[in-house]
Amino acid sequence: MSREKKLKKQEAKRQASTRQLIGAKEITDYSLVTYGQGELVYFIVKPTNISVLSQASVGARIYALMTVLKGVAEIEMLCLNSRESFEDNKQFLRSRIEQEENPVRKLLEKALTHLDRIQVQMATAREFLIVIRLKDEKETEVFPYLARIEKSLKEQGFSVKRADKEDIKRLLAVYYEQNVT
Repeated sequence: MSREKKLKKQEAKRQASTRQLIGAKEITDYSLVTYGQGELVYFIVKPTNISVLSQASVGARIYALMTVLKGVAEIEMLCLNSRESFEDNKQFLRSRIEQEENPVRKLLEKALTHLDRIQVQMATAREFLIVIRLKDEKETEVFPYLARIEKSLKEQGFSVKRADKEDIKRLLAVYYEQNVT
């Protein structure tokens, strides 16, 4: 066996074990296929800043969401930070601050303050996901079903996008990174 084939085989084995660890069989162009949990389709819902809305508008948004939820029993919801954590970087800077003298120490303290500011700004960057778990749907029925759900969300005033393969990879990366840290 050539060296190149060995490397490809090792890489495939490494990826397979990571996928098995998180329970992911495959990432398709529109879903995450899991072991035993079905196929997950994600809709990314752009959040609304309700702090600037009137009480009546907030009530209307809640009613719109309730209307969608009543129409599709299979909906699951997920909210997560849409960006990664800086805790490892901040911990490294803290340890370096203890080791350094005045001029370098002040620069490191400024860098730490800057990371704190960025993290506070990003902490409010949430992503709201509508998750549809496909179990035994026929392939010919899947896309019309998903299109109907997306249309229902848009008709109720939500800014929504069906997650593609790259979105799903990013969501998994952010989700597992945050759980680890």
